[in-house]
Amino acid sequence: MSSPSKRWWALGLIALAQFIVIMDTSIIGVALPRIQADLGFSPENLSWVFNAYVVAFGGLLLLGGRLSDLLGARRMFAAGWLILLIGSAVAGLADSVAVELSARAVQGAGAALIAPSALTLLMTLFGAEPKELTRALALYGAAAPAGGTAGVFLGGVITEYVSWPWVFHINIPIAALALLVTPALMPAGGTRKGSLDVFGALTVTVGLGGAVYGIVRAPEIGWASGQTWLVLAGAVVALGAFVAIQAARREPLVRLSIFRAPNLAAANVAQLLLGAAWIPMWFFLNLYLQHVLGYSAFPSGAALLPMTILIMVGMVALAPRAIVRFGAKPMVVTGLAVLAVGLGWLALVRPDGSFAVDVLPASLVAALGMSLAFIPSLGTAISSAQPEEGGLASGIVNTSYQVGSALGLAAMTAVASSAGADRLGDLPVLTDGYSAAFVGAGIIAGAGAVTAGLTLRAAKRRQADAAEPVPAG
Repeated sequence: MSSPSKRWWALGLIALAQFIVIMDTSIIGVALPRIQADLGFSPENLSWVFNAYVVAFGGLLLLGGRLSDLLGARRMFAAGWLILLIGSAVAGLADSVAVELSARAVQGAGAALIAPSALTLLMTLFGAEPKELTRALALYGAAAPAGGTAGVFLGGVITEYVSWPWVFHINIPIAALALLVTPALMPAGGTRKGSLDVFGALTVTVGLGGAVYGIVRAPEIGWASGQTWLVLAGAVVALGAFVAIQAARREPLVRLSIFRAPNLAAANVAQLLLGAAWIPMWFFLNLYLQHVLGYSAFPSGAALLPMTILIMVGMVALAPRAIVRFGAKPMVVTGLAVLAVGLGWLALVRPDGSFAVDVLPASLVAALGMSLAFIPSLGTAISSAQPEEGGLASGIVNTSYQVGSALGLAAMTAVASSAGADRLGDLPVLTDGYSAAFVGAGIIAGAGAVTAGLTLRAAKRRQADAAEPVPAG
């Protein structure tokens, strides 16, 4: 196999990795009612089937990026697939709430090794040639939201025609194949001397998990409850300790000065708010399709296929050309604004609505916004760092998106519950709850557009044939 051909096969595996780790956040959506019935989840704790994965994923991504820099991206890429395989096997065999949530956390830990090492490998393979890097990032970028949306469809097919454990077991043959071909396709890379900030990784994971737990539980026990404020205060203390540790260590998990790089912090904020708006959208849209429109598992998943197709076409064909012509900043701002419009449209859903009127047009507008904003904000965050800190930058931007996803879903779950989303027998009130979540997510996307407009630096104009995907300002 020629070297150029091998690189593109390697990119296919990298894109598959991104597709899988994001798919695993969404594939459980359609299966949640059956998981709840079989394993005995309470309604307020059901979201932890999602959050256990995302908190472990987001909390350990920085450690995964550091390990990728120190021990080699290919080694961590393979290790992540192995851990994901083990977690997936256990999750599908789980017979209790505790085992299920523990296995989901193991899956998240595997994803936290895969995601930053995959981005590092991509930059190693394509970083020297800006035009090819643009194409590579487009394919990689399309894999993320496509994986999120396609996961809903696949989850519907599997839940309807096989059984819910296979929403986890589907990872096993894919992970085995990835482990088999990784040594042949991926560059070996080197290792570097350095220490691991395990305590830093622990504090950031505890802090993020505490924040999500406190927000999810607040509607049930009350926002004024001492328990709510104690948990949230503990989360703030843990996150504060993480920052203090990073500032004091000679070899921290995150070198805080990296955020001085032009556009890096702003691009990561954009990714955080993008995840905080997008993930609650598909979560509650899926619930609306099933609980209000009465769709079963397969039709519910199929209903989101148009979004998947538009996202893939938009990211591969539209976004790279638009970035070259208009620059990264206008694309991020426009994409988030369009996403906000789509979410505002979805907020108009009716208890006696239909897919063609209430779901399809608004979801396509939202998908267009995601396809415009994701790649430029992702590429800006990665390209703003020094090459030797590619794993760290990849870990930071993946953390931003996953933390935004977890906190956004937790917050919108609280908003939806307070507006009636926990009253399954009352369709008008239930719809009001879902509508409130869409409004909240739309506000987040709108805030992201304003923030990006104020904080991202405009890129200097380059010749179109030499334009990088998302240059720092």
